[in-house]
Amino acid sequence: MAKRKHTTNGDSGATPVDIPSKKIKTAIPIPRTKSKATKTTIQVTIQVVTGSYDRVLHGITTTIPIEGDAQFADTFLFDAHVSAIRCLAISPPSAPIPNQPQKIILASGSTDERINLYHLSAHAPSKITVPVIPTLTSRPVVENAQNRELGTLGHHSSNITALYFPTRSKLLSSAEDSVIAVTRTKDWNLLSTIKAPIPKAVGRPSGDTAPMGGAPSGVNDFAVHPSMKLMISVGKGEKCMRLWNLVTGKKAGVYNFERGLLGEVGEGRFSSGEGRKVAWGNNDEQDEFCVGFERGILVFGMDCKPKCKVVPEPRTKIHQLSYVVVGQSDEVQILAVSTDDGRTLFYSTRPSDLVTVPEVEGKDTPLPSARLVAQLGGKAVGLSGRIKDFTVLHVEWGESKHLILVAGGSDGAIRIWKISPADLAPHTGDVKQIGSMLGVCETNNRITCLKAFVMLPSLDEEIDEEEFEGFDGEGEPFEEGPESSSSDSE
Repeated sequence: MAKRKHTTNGDSGATPVDIPSKKIKTAIPIPRTKSKATKTTIQVTIQVVTGSYDRVLHGITTTIPIEGDAQFADTFLFDAHVSAIRCLAISPPSAPIPNQPQKIILASGSTDERINLYHLSAHAPSKITVPVIPTLTSRPVVENAQNRELGTLGHHSSNITALYFPTRSKLLSSAEDSVIAVTRTKDWNLLSTIKAPIPKAVGRPSGDTAPMGGAPSGVNDFAVHPSMKLMISVGKGEKCMRLWNLVTGKKAGVYNFERGLLGEVGEGRFSSGEGRKVAWGNNDEQDEFCVGFERGILVFGMDCKPKCKVVPEPRTKIHQLSYVVVGQSDEVQILAVSTDDGRTLFYSTRPSDLVTVPEVEGKDTPLPSARLVAQLGGKAVGLSGRIKDFTVLHVEWGESKHLILVAGGSDGAIRIWKISPADLAPHTGDVKQIGSMLGVCETNNRITCLKAFVMLPSLDEEIDEEEFEGFDGEGEPFEEGPESSSSDSE
């Protein structure tokens, strides 16, 4: 694994030769909690990472106070790949060690067939450095020496399509070479590979980019069951999904999508019929999973029988989907879907919330539809650009609990929304427009993928807010887990 040397932190504009090398920086400590009236001002710091068509990995921290708008600061800007970045994955934080910061591993996959690896600080930054040299944006810059590149993995021979950390010790990756690889993060050795069959060429579906004489192939996406024993994958040129036994690494089954079933979600005669996204969920103590197509979603039970469908109205392309926990336990989940017309839609797939369609004589009984619970964004609030990716985070401000949705659009904007879990309760009335926007951050890049996590508290002691009253900023540095020591020397 070769180590790359071109990493840059923060705003990485070239420094003119006649500028003094000392660069005079003003380090401003960030107020954390105390106020004059002994009230606690609670804020949450979130690390957002975006990948783009422009080959750039952009890290931005956003500090969200209990009241008021989010404040943004640039954390890093890595010229990561030589072609478009397709996917990102973030590991759980390293194990806590007294007096040491904790770290998170970031993996990025690209159409250059490479997976790049980075260490990111898990702690909110404690200082913001304001450069003397003007930057292209008005945002401050958070410098953190713990944010650094680890190296590159090159065991795939085609475009990387999906990345996932089931635990901190393992990284799963898939590519258009029809391989799902399992890598150990302790020493970054390739442990095993799962080879998906290459489908036989049957015509050339619309949108096919396979070379002449070849057929579209490769893994589009995969999802691992929470038990870590079962995995589902969907691939190019295949009207089916594959189940894998992760204990043995062998195929556990294949489920073919019938023509009538594909028609339910808008996959017509001239569509590819291939699954593009997959995700695991849980409702009413029963596991389920969903398969996303270009314009619709099928939801299955553990018996691989279809339960319901999701088809956004008006019809539009689906870019990302994810299950979101909205109750006190994992038993109540909502399916969140981002679309091409600027909306994030929330559907309930619980059996009691399904909407059935009257039967038509002489025709097959249509699948019930998941109930649309709420909508965020869209033309109703003046947003119409596609939402390429999003992450939903759970945060607590004192006694109140909220969901924070971080969305990245192809227009280069990161939007932060606050949602009350009560807004996602199923209802029978009109679809609710939910969410209050906390802030917008322009990245000036065409975003393709996004990940975010709530940062741990700063390691520094609390600073009196009176001393820095009126300054809006963020939190602190970071660590390395016991498993990561050997990876630093790679």
